[in-house]
Amino acid sequence: MAPGTRPASATNLRDWLILLHAPGLGPRAFMRLWALRPSPQAILSASPSVWREAGLKQPAIDALRAPDEPRIEAALDWLTAPGRHLIPFDDPRYPTRLRDLSDPPLALFTLGDPDLLNLPALAIVGTRHPTPGGALNARAFARDLAGRGLVLASGMAQGIDAEAHHGALEANGLTLAVVGTGVDRVYPAQHRELAHAIVNGGGLIISELPLGTPPRPGHFPRRNRLLAALSLGTLVVEAAPRSGSLITARLASEIGREVFAIPGSIHNPMARGCHSLIRNGAKLVESSADILEELADRLVDISPMPAARPSATEASALPDGHARLLEAMGYDPVSVDTLVERSGLTAAEVSSILLIVQLQGLIAPCPGGLYTRLPHA
Repeated sequence: MAPGTRPASATNLRDWLILLHAPGLGPRAFMRLWALRPSPQAILSASPSVWREAGLKQPAIDALRAPDEPRIEAALDWLTAPGRHLIPFDDPRYPTRLRDLSDPPLALFTLGDPDLLNLPALAIVGTRHPTPGGALNARAFARDLAGRGLVLASGMAQGIDAEAHHGALEANGLTLAVVGTGVDRVYPAQHRELAHAIVNGGGLIISELPLGTPPRPGHFPRRNRLLAALSLGTLVVEAAPRSGSLITARLASEIGREVFAIPGSIHNPMARGCHSLIRNGAKLVESSADILEELADRLVDISPMPAARPSATEASALPDGHARLLEAMGYDPVSVDTLVERSGLTAAEVSSILLIVQLQGLIAPCPGGLYTRLPHA
């Protein structure tokens, strides 16, 4: 549709909702139908033979013939409240970047400000079980990049996703959550406050799934492709070798988006996915400047990186024993016994200093009685 076309009318929305609620009418079948009949009205008025030609099975055909009226009316009622939208494929607000997919969604349910859909965005993804350093990195990168004007996109899952959203909110920046449920459901449930903070902070929650859809394993790969397509690039913070985050990175690469990865310790299993990405061509990232430099020709009104400033908690500013312990620790998880051996301090001194530097936010405990040093943001 030409720019300036009005968003879908109530009648048009109802037609799109009929298509969305037809079982088995997914994005690929929709694109085949669209090639034959390029409007929702034309699709619905087509004969069953046209529907079968596009690959629709009998349940979808039955649903097109006899729509689930109560469910459609409930969706239309939901859409009457402020900040709630359905953005179908023929709407001028539909994200142009999603058209790079071979299977773009029929429509998007959105909660919040839909203008975010066409702003420059970066996806930050990673494991649901990050190390303390990984969580810190995700939050710090998101906070810095959102503070410079990028929309930070993620999947509102536990772990790296949640840290990325929180980091963007801390910078009073914009964040976009692509979810694997209906937008009227929050998953995981403990992220209810985070969901409210995203919307109230000027951000956006989106899904291609109908309202009320619960979380199911097959929904999250579908969510990942939207996350990859909506963003100029994807940053993987920490990921195991078989992580869903690597699926997002692969999808991003396949449609011409940049892929970034933060390296980690060779002893950290959550770094192996990132190392695999780097071996296969992802850009190794050590700072926000690496990302902004790579995306520079596609960004406007993004603040440049300032010169690095020394951290107030650098080793040179610490008492001698504390600095010696941190130097002995390095950035790999280590035990108290190893620290005693490396630092020359007594076990009592090491235990005391560990408590102090942990309270200062310089180290974090790891499973197995180990400790790891946290990188400074």
